[in-house]
Amino acid sequence: MEHVEIIPESNPNPIDTDPIRKAITAGFFYNCARLQKSSESYTTIKCQQTVHIHPSSSLHKENPKYAVYYELMLTSREFIRQVVEIDDKWLLEVALHYYKNKIKDAKRKMPKTIKTK
Repeated sequence: MEHVEIIPESNPNPIDTDPIRKAITAGFFYNCARLQKSSESYTTIKCQQTVHIHPSSSLHKENPKYAVYYELMLTSREFIRQVVEIDDKWLLEVALHYYKNKIKDAKRKMPKTIKTK
């Protein structure tokens, strides 16, 4: 650490995992998924692909609203593995250039369709 002039610091609150999860988000912001309204599956923000958290994941039954993943596995279903729960605000902090419009669009309501005769 001295060679690159970085001062090692202890985390004053070792239970707080936010700095670690935020660092993971900064590295893998491209692999982000948002929980769908059905609460059983996710949509990748990049490609709008429906995916599921792999059953072996500790977050499988937790259903975090946003998650960053390392691996997309294609079997009978499309699963994401090595998943970390994140705060959607972090995406704007670490990758504003990529997510600015995507998150705004996701929060916007879709217009109602008008049936014609």
